[in-house]
Amino acid sequence: MTESQPSVPSAAELLRRYALHPKKSLGQHFLVDDRILERIVAAADLSGREAVLEIGPGLGALTLRLAQAAWRVLAVEKDRALQPVLSEVLRDFGNVQVCWGDVLEVDLPRICEDAFGSRTVRVVANLPYYVTTPVMMKLLEAGPVIDRMVLMVQREVADRLTAQPGTKTYGALTVAVQWFAEKIESVARVPASCFWPRPEVDSVVVRLDLRPRPDPEMSRRLSRVVRAGFGQRRKTLLNALSHALAGRDRASIAQALRDAGVAPDRRAETLSLEEFMRLAQALADGVYPKSMP
Repeated sequence: MTESQPSVPSAAELLRRYALHPKKSLGQHFLVDDRILERIVAAADLSGREAVLEIGPGLGALTLRLAQAAWRVLAVEKDRALQPVLSEVLRDFGNVQVCWGDVLEVDLPRICEDAFGSRTVRVVANLPYYVTTPVMMKLLEAGPVIDRMVLMVQREVADRLTAQPGTKTYGALTVAVQWFAEKIESVARVPASCFWPRPEVDSVVVRLDLRPRPDPEMSRRLSRVVRAGFGQRRKTLLNALSHALAGRDRASIAQALRDAGVAPDRRAETLSLEEFMRLAQALADGVYPKSMP
């Protein structure tokens, strides 16, 4: 990234210029702290050769910095009213493509292939709080081949990513992220004062270094068991799985729990990733892999 940044109007000035207002329905809180923007780009560790997928470019403050540091940037933005703003802010950068649409509805593998070919993708995003979990799950489960994600998330979501079994913050998202990511790191605490308009909570920038694509069949099995277990987390695993797994009788589920070395009266929030893997494999009547992917 170059040492000096181009002069860009403030968020408030840009919105006034185009008679726009932040939309609460889209969770729009624009990051206006240059130091945090620089830390996000630094965490992405860009050398000028990377393909970057940005979710929610907003007013383009982060997009501009990514464009300077990456080979190419594909930004997915839902709010078409921001088109004139992004056109102004990014007018000098020919390596940025904006895809207008809802990231939860867009075919991410297809648009990334169209923009980047077969290159591995690095994700950088300031995620709206109300869609953080579904967007993360889409990126992990059905997105393009990604090697790193640098995400701005609500502080409580960051806590969930690194939670330990048996704690209140441990849940389905925790297990899923720990399955796909070999390293999870908090990069920076971001006070609410770094945004305009100011949100009610603080945020955290997290970096996820992802494993080479895990076995897709195990991913499906694991996802099914984790969702079933946490879908009724107050129930024992035997009861939760018996309710959620159609076509599986209670006796076979009890046997699978025993085969996995998991007591039937335990609850989902007490199981480690390794235990969920053993259970998913036992339910599939296969051979449990002896090591992590």
